[in-house]
Amino acid sequence: MNSEEIYETIKVEVDEATGVATISLSRPEVRNALSAVLVDELADAVAWADADERVRAILLRGEGKDFCAGADLAALSEMMAASVEEQLGDADALGDLFLILRRVERPVVAAVHGHALAGGCGLATACDIVLAAEDARFGYPEVRIGFLPAMVMTMLRRAVGEKRAFDLVATGRIIDARTAESYGLVHHVFPADEFEARSREFLEELAKHSPSAIALSKRLLYETECHSFEASIRAGAEINVLARMTEDYREGVRMFLESRRKKGDR
Repeated sequence: MNSEEIYETIKVEVDEATGVATISLSRPEVRNALSAVLVDELADAVAWADADERVRAILLRGEGKDFCAGADLAALSEMMAASVEEQLGDADALGDLFLILRRVERPVVAAVHGHALAGGCGLATACDIVLAAEDARFGYPEVRIGFLPAMVMTMLRRAVGEKRAFDLVATGRIIDARTAESYGLVHHVFPADEFEARSREFLEELAKHSPSAIALSKRLLYETECHSFEASIRAGAEINVLARMTEDYREGVRMFLESRRKKGDR
């Protein structure tokens, strides 16, 4: 592992051997709460990793006991006297982070241990794939303090459906990893004592796949979510052609045909 960038609230490392960039939320003393500085640094780090030619996959994790406990309420309390424009700027920064996670070409995988609550659960939901330790917990308890996961609702509804999304935010209940998996909020659950190793194996395997194929798949998936059926099919045809023109595709086809020819010679 090579430390690449120095930040105040996160740590960034790139494993050149595997192509995995690890971004760690590093505020364990406050359960990795989302401060304005952390949000800005995380957005910068994700964009930086996506632009680095060595990186093929991005892992987002938290240091300490939890992935992320949500917004830094102490910081939000200090903003109560701020103007509407200042409040909107603060909210937009988190919204911009969610957009960056979706727009970067590299797959972004959240590895959740401990608790992912409120904005922290939203941060995981904003990633392309979510891994969870079996003892991890997820939830949107904002309703308990008269708040709501406003921007997160967009992604939550897409992930679990509108009725289940409303149930989660209206009750504020905390669910375990297996329940989150059954809802579609989590994609893979690993035993807690194997979580670090299994997550690393998952990222390393993901990083082996064609970067262009993954980038085009991600682009098509998110760009067509509001299209009509016909428009989505057309967009798929255009991406299909782009994929055929990549070196990864041409080399993959060549290697497949060569392998089949060798098998035929036996």
